[in-house]
Amino acid sequence: MKILSPNEELLRDALSCIPQSSSRTSLSSCNKLIRFEDISAAAFKIQSGVQKTPCMYSRLSKQYGMDIYLKKEFLQYTGSVKERGVLYLLTSLPQDQQRKGVIVASDSNFSMAVAYQASGLRIPVFVIMSTSTSPARVKMCREYGAMVISYGTTAKDAQMHARRLAQENGYLYLEEEDSAVYLSGLGTVGLEMYEQVPKLDAVIFPAGGHCGLLAGSAAALKHLNPRISVIGVESESFPVLQQSLKAGHPTEEQACNNHHFYGDVSGLCFGSNSLQLTGKLVDKVVAVREEDILISILRLLEYERATVDAEGAIGLAALVAGKLPELKGKRVAIVLCSGNLELNLLQQCIARALTLDNRVCRFSLVLADSPGEISKLLEILAREEVRVLDIKQERTFVTSELFTVEVTCTVDTRDKIHTAQLRNTLLERYPTAAWVER
Repeated sequence: MKILSPNEELLRDALSCIPQSSSRTSLSSCNKLIRFEDISAAAFKIQSGVQKTPCMYSRLSKQYGMDIYLKKEFLQYTGSVKERGVLYLLTSLPQDQQRKGVIVASDSNFSMAVAYQASGLRIPVFVIMSTSTSPARVKMCREYGAMVISYGTTAKDAQMHARRLAQENGYLYLEEEDSAVYLSGLGTVGLEMYEQVPKLDAVIFPAGGHCGLLAGSAAALKHLNPRISVIGVESESFPVLQQSLKAGHPTEEQACNNHHFYGDVSGLCFGSNSLQLTGKLVDKVVAVREEDILISILRLLEYERATVDAEGAIGLAALVAGKLPELKGKRVAIVLCSGNLELNLLQQCIARALTLDNRVCRFSLVLADSPGEISKLLEILAREEVRVLDIKQERTFVTSELFTVEVTCTVDTRDKIHTAQLRNTLLERYPTAAWVER
């Protein structure tokens, strides 16, 4: 069931008169898609229901040669920027529909935001989740105040059941789409950033399947200052937005095999409204590798004490990957839009990122199986000021000469330079030492 409003009729009428050519049109014609007044109205209406999150100068600025400001949307109550669009959407519903209630079917940030904000507005809210959903997500959604129902083994089963319940009981079935109301709520992020950081040169947003935040915020920023560069970042694994912009219509890219890592940014369901806004208002869309996203998660945790997921870190990943050299020396804001990474996955991400960043390394070498040899190796490691995480000895399955032992060490170093120094030192003492490549 779609949500209709006067804003959406304006949006639909505007879309019908937009030329389908790839050339950029004037800003005035672009803003007919979402009026700036709509975003301002959304900001006023939701101000008491969502956090005005800080946009703070980052210690990472020196490392990347620009003034970086981080918009910390992961500090919203549910850990996601989606609360902005959801709250404005729910408060825009007719009162009779608010009394009947709403229903959603997923384990996404959108569903979490609906559960929390609907409960706060005393709107009955039901969330249908498949039996494969993480127990932590189910528990969290219940704590937000929703009635959670487990049904089916796949997300499609849960969606079909939710639609059936909505039809039978008069609930409004909600799914994340690019209605003008929802995009206006998300666009309040751009409005806040413009107020919080004077003289912005560029703003970086997550893109991908759900590009509503990028589209809505671009409408606000370009209205306030057309010279601000608006940049979207998506994953190289599924560059859905770039392909859709090239085709001129939403395209379905291959499904993401790592949904739990990428979260909402891996979705395939953004609509033509967001795509039109993005094509007309966004200056650039770049793609980054998964390795860059992991290192960004590590950088934000170390330098900002900010625990974010892939969607939250993907904007910084564009700087980590060196994809935006034109921003050197500029004033740049990055939206950290989500922080809903499950603990076991966070642990895996940190471990993998440390390896990718050459901070955890492993090597093996063959020593004479005699007293004192292991001690000599440990003395070298101590002099090099590395921390030994693990050390193993293998005697039985050694293919070298008799009475030797193969030693495998995993060590923690300060950085890439420290790792290279350790490697050179060990090779001087043990020429046959072998490094395990990551």
